[in-house]
Amino acid sequence: MRRFWLALLAFLGTAFIAAAIAIPTYLVPKLKVVPLDLDITSVANTVDPDGGNERFPAVVFDRCSVGESKARTLDADLTQQRRSVIVEPSNSEQATVQSAQTVMIDRTRDADGEETEPTAAAADEERDCNDALLSSTIDRVSVNRKTSAPNGEVSSLQLAAVTGDGTVEDVSVPLDDRKGFQYKFGFDVKKKSYYYYDLNTRSDNPAEFVGEETIDGLKVYHFVSEVPETDLSELPDANDDAPLGTILNMPAKWWGITGKGVKRNDMYSLHRYATATRHVYVEPVTGTIVNGREDQHFYFRYPDADDDSTPKAVRDFRMDALKATFQWSDQTVSQQVDRAEKYVNLLKWGGLYVPIILGVLGAVLLLTWALLIWRGRKTTDGDDPGDDGEENGDGPRDGGPAGGADGHGDDFSDLPTEVTDAPTTEFDPAGGYPSAGYGTPGYAVGGAAAGGAGAAGYAGGRYAAGEAPNQDYTDQEYAEQDYVDPGYYTEPAGGTGYADGGTGYADDQLTDAYTEPLVDPHAAYRRPVSPQEYTAPDDYPETTTEYVTPSEFTTPPEFTEPHQGRHFRRPEDERPQD
Repeated sequence: MRRFWLALLAFLGTAFIAAAIAIPTYLVPKLKVVPLDLDITSVANTVDPDGGNERFPAVVFDRCSVGESKARTLDADLTQQRRSVIVEPSNSEQATVQSAQTVMIDRTRDADGEETEPTAAAADEERDCNDALLSSTIDRVSVNRKTSAPNGEVSSLQLAAVTGDGTVEDVSVPLDDRKGFQYKFGFDVKKKSYYYYDLNTRSDNPAEFVGEETIDGLKVYHFVSEVPETDLSELPDANDDAPLGTILNMPAKWWGITGKGVKRNDMYSLHRYATATRHVYVEPVTGTIVNGREDQHFYFRYPDADDDSTPKAVRDFRMDALKATFQWSDQTVSQQVDRAEKYVNLLKWGGLYVPIILGVLGAVLLLTWALLIWRGRKTTDGDDPGDDGEENGDGPRDGGPAGGADGHGDDFSDLPTEVTDAPTTEFDPAGGYPSAGYGTPGYAVGGAAAGGAGAAGYAGGRYAAGEAPNQDYTDQEYAEQDYVDPGYYTEPAGGTGYADGGTGYADDQLTDAYTEPLVDPHAAYRRPVSPQEYTAPDDYPETTTEYVTPSEFTTPPEFTEPHQGRHFRRPEDERPQD
């Protein structure tokens, strides 16, 4: 069980440290991609650029005035809404964003102060000049999921609704060479310039880093992108023509142009131009745009400002088509802050907190494992009997006892101790050798070392090397005086093992018999030790003072098989006399 727990500690410690390394290097990069479940709705309202509470902070061109005698503009309150989702083709490498954007007129006010709240017709209905829908587009772009930059796979702008048997391609224009961010920046944003794509002018423009700010407790980078003046009539529609409403050819009186060299009925074609200043607030870790403000300005002017043949009054004339500052709503900002914080926390846990926790746990587990291993080895070394004996001066070579108080050695943990099928007759010195207890031969699984395969046997006791046992015994002649105590009269084991001190009995392959283990009468005066260390007690028979090593031991050459393969006896000349 101890080995199991040590192995478990080592395994968990190594696994935790490996995970601490793998998570930030493998898992976190997998998280730093454009999510395929992206679904963002942003709402921006027109606000007073001077910070006032003007109810009509924007200016729009009155489309109905095209059919009237004079062009008009209206004060207005507008709402810009954009919904961005992931569509096909999208996969592990790219994500295709589809973003539908509309600008709606919430209310207007004319020069006489009359207010109007226009309504929007259904998608399948014809729209008039008073419709609340000012503009609508659908943008589609494929981006690299790791960098968030366009990859050129899909890049188009849908300018009108599909009608009849038409397709999206019939009402869309390709947007080639797009390279700037638009709906999301890349991960790990730096304090430098990036390209930002402006959909109105279909152009990439630098977004300059201007500072670091905090929005609802979240650190963000503030970027500003200036969109230069662009002639929108040069941006063709799906039919490769100038988009509707980008060129108006009207008399000077309709335009309201007056001045030197200008006649009321002279026709002038003015083009629609656009410019913008865009403020983008980006969470730097994830690249999430959490706030935005756009100062948009669309206006009509004469296209050739350097044409000296055209009256200066015409060249300097401007009329607003749209002038508005769109600011993201508080709800949109709060939603984006929550989204960014969610991603930031996910990356922090994956890239910082979890690796630290796993690393610390892994180190603690490995240190615990190493400490237990070290202490286990130290304990094992400190319990060495040989070391203790030499240190305390009470080992066998120092003349002291090798075990307990009774003189027996007690370190037999490496020896088997079980004896099966063995008789238990005890020795009684007063009554002589027992005459019973010879029964069924038993196998010794205890003792000094029973059955060591292939090793020469050796025996302690009266019959040591060179003293052959009796050769002429019968199974009827075993009496008390003939009994050989296996404790110290053990016969050689035929080269297959040895028995020592009466604690076991050895297999004699020559006779197929086994000596019986009985209680050793001298157990209190000696201990089982190796032959090199053995010292006979003073009262021990003189023949036992000489011990031989296994290498010197030889099987008695005159040993013969006993009758019935059970017992043997000493020669008659050595038997006790009555």
